Amino acid sequence: MAVGQRNGPELAESSLVADAPRIREQLNRLLAHPLFANSRRYPALLSYVVEQTLLGHASELKERTIGVEVFGKDPAYDANADPVVRITAKEVRGRLKQYYYEYSQPGEPIIDLPTGSYVPAFRETERPPDPIPEEPLDVAPMSEPAAVPVMPLPVTPSHGRLWRLRWFALAGMVLLVGLSGAAGLLAGLRYKPEPPPPSNTDRFWAPVTGSVNPTTFCLGEPAKNIDVSAIDNFDSPVSGSKPEPLYFRLHYSGNLALADVITLTRTVAALASQHKAFRVLPASEATFGQLREGPIVLIGAFDNIWTLRVTQKLRFGFESKDGVALLVDRNSPNKTTWATAWDLPYQKLSRDYAIVARIHDKTTGQPVIIAAGISEEGTEAAGEILYNPEYLESLLAKAPSDWEQKNMEAVIETQVIEGHPGPPSILAVETW
Repeated sequence: MAVGQRNGPELAESSLVADAPRIREQLNRLLAHPLFANSRRYPALLSYVVEQTLLGHASELKERTIGVEVFGKDPAYDANADPVVRITAKEVRGRLKQYYYEYSQPGEPIIDLPTGSYVPAFRETERPPDPIPEEPLDVAPMSEPAAVPVMPLPVTPSHGRLWRLRWFALAGMVLLVGLSGAAGLLAGLRYKPEPPPPSNTDRFWAPVTGSVNPTTFCLGEPAKNIDVSAIDNFDSPVSGSKPEPLYFRLHYSGNLALADVITLTRTVAALASQHKAFRVLPASEATFGQLREGPIVLIGAFDNIWTLRVTQKLRFGFESKDGVALLVDRNSPNKTTWATAWDLPYQKLSRDYAIVARIHDKTTGQPVIIAAGISEEGTEAAGEILYNPEYLESLLAKAPSDWEQKNMEAVIETQVIEGHPGPPSILAVETW
């Protein structure tokens, strides 16, 4: 049921002060939910606009004001060139709808962010109407029927036999009605409504969720599984001496990339919803024998040696050459590439590229799903395609109608604003 169908009447402005504690309590529940807790932008914007509205400052909730107060923008910044507020608000609206559709509890106040506005709306959950008491019917007492004289029935030799036949017929009718009722009751007990048809997300993940063996989620592990000299030789940066290059962001952090972990938590829901077993391994510890035991989900590219190995055999893959990270089309006559310089300051990264794939790997003999970007932002955007039905539809729209029986690989692009990826767009798709 959509959010709009569940909403009751809006809370009047005069009642906002009295209802503020309940609204703030509901806001805290939302911010603690994984839909918001795994992001920095979404909780910041939502908590700001709700609090300002409760304080009576709703008229000041404009795009530029939010950009300055929430995202630290310069008061004179160009909102058209930097639409971070609009992008974040759109995501917040979608996540609010998803929360109230899937996770809300009875009696929770509803916080909504209407389209085209930054002023939240607060509504009560619709309650069912009280039952209308039934009034007793005023029925006049029936008068007793007049006595009817009974005429004696002449007895004939066949009269007793006729009554026996009538009783047999009546008993047969009662038995038939009883059997019909029992059959109907039994059919009702056995009837089960047909389950809804599987969604495209379910169909996309079917090779993985359909396996009886546990799925292995293999994450990139910076500084442990990559031979950095095989890519380029950079000296370790001195803290505070210059902007952090993309290369060090990926390979000298010493920790799992945050975007890889976010992608893991979102994509693993496809298995958890069907109670399928899975395990999580860093790329440096995943052995070939383990990868042959069941389906595989590879997250991350240059920090995941298994992603680099698997994509070596595909049309689209990753390469590093002359200080540039490349996503290449090996079938293109001119070897089309999408590139990012390794020494690009991370703060200046404006777009990223990634691969989304769903294949049957002949080497391991297992189904493999890949979400891998040149940098973290590309990986996060690729992961959105795997769990967000809207973005998955944009990919399947470019695939043939029988895509379920085929291998599929796609190149995506995402704009990066202050270290956060925008919506993914599909650049190329290959099926075979």
